[in-house]
Amino acid sequence: MEECTAEFVRVAEDAARCAGDVLLHWLERKSVREKGPKDLVTEADLEAQSVIRSILLKSFPEHGFQGEEGDSIPGENGWEWVVDPLDGTANYVHQLPGFAVSIALRQKHRRVVGVVYDPWARECFIASAGHGARRNGTRIRPSSCGTLSSALVAASFSPVVRRGSLEIERFIEVLEESQSVRRLGSAALNLCYVAMGRLDAYWTTSVKSWDVAAGALILEEAGGIITNLRGEPLDLDQPELIAASQTSTHQELMSVIQRVDARFDSRSVRRPQSDGDAEAKL
Repeated sequence: MEECTAEFVRVAEDAARCAGDVLLHWLERKSVREKGPKDLVTEADLEAQSVIRSILLKSFPEHGFQGEEGDSIPGENGWEWVVDPLDGTANYVHQLPGFAVSIALRQKHRRVVGVVYDPWARECFIASAGHGARRNGTRIRPSSCGTLSSALVAASFSPVVRRGSLEIERFIEVLEESQSVRRLGSAALNLCYVAMGRLDAYWTTSVKSWDVAAGALILEEAGGIITNLRGEPLDLDQPELIAASQTSTHQELMSVIQRVDARFDSRSVRRPQSDGDAEAKL
């Protein structure tokens, strides 16, 4: 199995680097089109995903493939590659650092391999189950930050964020409780940055499996903590998550988010019913 895993890693890294070259090639001649409010897709996305799919399935034709840009191919025995060819599209479109290729391999619910490649910074993060995590070949570990008040925290929001929404309420509360909060634009890189100590914690409720599948394994293998919002094991098919460098920081962040959620839910229940609401229930 170890020989197979090494081959999975080798091919995934090759695919990620080739896709990264595609992204850099398109950077000056990008073609952008809308796929939703404030949610962009580029021709570079599509070509990068095509390159990844070709490389992966040529080596492992029995595997399935799930890509952000619409590809879904069933595999044998639960093997599936989960791919985001360009995580951080808005950054990419504006030529702002902070975008990456994310490739993960899972077998049913077991995460096996994760590769996140930042072509701008030439940083490649790699992990395989039980073998730790590395950045450009060097072993990485999370920071020793054990308190939320000392933590640099990242958050991911939905493409459209409304004033007074739960996402904004969480952001304000964590901003008050932590050292500072950043919205960097790439869920995959956020997880890698927690894994190597650039960030101390990260939370999101607005991502998809392909955004975090690779980064989640990289963080776990580096020694970080990642769960859902209730402290339970992360479900990639419903990836609402809290990640942190240390258990104590994770617990504090989770408590803050749960406190905000309970207050928000309570306020919604107490909200006076409008005439429109009453009419809707007739």
